[in-house]
Parts: sequence; structure tokens; C-alpha cells
Amino acid sequence: MGRVTAALFRTAWPGRKQLSAAGLSWVIALPCGLVAQIGATPLDEPIKPIPLVQDLDPARTELGRRLFQDVRLSANDSLSCASCHQLASGGADQRAFSLGFSGQRAAVNTPSVLNAGLNFRQFWDGRAGSLEAQIDAVIQNPVEMGSTWPEVIGKVAADAHYRTAFAAAYPDGVTQANIANAIATFERSLATPNSRFDQYLRGDAAALSAEEKAGYLKFKQYGCITCHQGVNIGGNMFQKFGVMGDYFQARGNPSAADLGRFRVTGNEADKHVFKVPSLRNVALTAPYFHDATAKTLEEAVAVMFKYQLGRVASEADMQSIVKFLETLTGERAGPQP
Repeated sequence: MGRVTAALFRTAWPGRKQLSAAGLSWVIALPCGLVAQIGATPLDEPIKPIPLVQDLDPARTELGRRLFQDVRLSANDSLSCASCHQLASGGADQRAFSLGFSGQRAAVNTPSVLNAGLNFRQFWDGRAGSLEAQIDAVIQNPVEMGSTWPEVIGKVAADAHYRTAFAAAYPDGVTQANIANAIATFERSLATPNSRFDQYLRGDAAALSAEEKAGYLKFKQYGCITCHQGVNIGGNMFQKFGVMGDYFQARGNPSAADLGRFRVTGNEADKHVFKVPSLRNVALTAPYFHDATAKTLEEAVAVMFKYQLGRVASEADMQSIVKFLETLTGERAGPQP
């Protein structure tokens, strides 16, 4: 590795992982093409690449991976976190609205769990301040998991494999806090670094085509970058849906979920305000918006131009931006299902 810091290699990468000597990180062999990026000069842009370093406890991560797929977390042993956050489908649900443990439809479209650890708040309305709080809310939600913590703790503690794994990962074994933390640790491992755009940001000019670079330029020029920036290309602020027009009046059929953050704060100014979603892996997570009304990226971009930017773009410019958005698909990190 020469003089390259070993910290660069502490991350999770499919098929290339092994435990480090400290037992607290993942070690990888450098992916093909990344060596060239190390020597390149990073670009100073409002979007930043996902770090290639992850310091996560591997025992807790693996425990969380198992719990994430365990249907026993739901009231009737029918639904797991993975049921609605399908890791092979961008970490979201291919359906417009996920179905809960009893078959009841969720009120909003399921956001992707990939890179959720980079969000400043969780849920569309931002009511959870951490992944642990988000997990707590989902498990007890009467539409989603419909369970209680005493029930979940009892099921997990009754499993000898879980008891052993929890005893090894946590001094106090199976508890509500430890179950939530294990799942959250696994979710934090679900970063998707090294998208082609990240490679470009690290200085690899050849990572994008001329059309994709033009799309990024248009993304900035039209003002999309105002809300979609930072490491997660969003997920770091709240914004009103319909800044430049009444989206909900035009759509019709209003619902309580359309009130967004107002349902959390009761503040009139928060009506129709939502967490700005991350655009990472956005090409994989259709349909779009909390109400799942945009079925394609092209539709979503058109809605954003009309109701968020109040601008008219040519078809060529919108297609160019879509081409840029397609470069945001990253590589799955963390333990695989």
C-alpha cells in the first residue's frame, strides 16, 4: 500500500472484506480504478463524495443484518424491515405504498434505506432524529410492524443464537436499546460509495460523459443544487413542496400525509413541508415523492421544475439532468443480505 493511509481501506466492500486486527472496521482491497482517483485532485463542489471509510462494529453490524431480515419483529411474524426496504431494489419498495403486517397500506411512499445514516432526520416529515428513533417508531406503528417492545424482546431473547450474539456484542445483552442500535448499525453500513459521480468528484474526469457533465452543470444552473447538495445530495434540510405553485391543489385528493412536517410541529408554516430526499441511487427508487405520483425520473424532474423552481426547461436540458442523476448510483457497501 506504500504511503497510502491504511484508514482508506477500512470500509465494507462486497466480496473483498475481512476483519481488521482491531476488529472494529472492515478492510478491503482497493477497487479497480480507485488508485487513479487517490492521486487526482478532488473537485471543490457543493456535492461531496461518500467517504470510503466506515468505522462500524462488525459484530453489531452482522447482528443488525439478521434482525433487519427477521419477520419476528412484526406482530404476526409476517413482515421484516427488508420487506419494505428491498436492498436489491435501491433500498426502497417497488410498490408505490408498502403494505403493513395486516395488509394495510402505508400513508407515504417508502424512502430508501441506503445512505439513510447520512440524513439529518428520518421519515418524510422528519419526526425521528436518529435511525434508532426511526426503528422504534416503525416497530410500534399500528400500520407497519404493529408490535410492542416487550413482544420483540421476548422473541429475540428466546432465540439461543441471538442471545449468544447479543452477549458478545453488548455487555447487557438483549434490550430494546441494543436491538434498535444493532439494526441502526447495519443500516449505517448501507452506504453506496464510489458512484461514477463520486469518482468524478475525486478528480477522475473520465468517469462521466460530456452529456453527463453538462447535466450536472444544468443541475446547478437551474438551482436544483440549492436543496440537493452535501454528501447525501439532499437529506439535510426541510423544504416546502410547492414553493412556486400549489402542487396539492393541482394534484387533487388531499390527504393528511400531505401536511408533512405540520403534523409534527403544528406550525402553520410547516404545512406541506418535507425533508428533502437524497438523490443518491435515485434511478433505482421509482416511484418518487411522498405520494408516489411521479413514476419516472423524467416526470419527477418536470414536477420539480414547475413547482419548486418555477422555471421552464427545454426537453434537452431535462434529459441532460436525468443523465446526470443516473450517475449517482453507487456500489453497495456493508454486509450483503
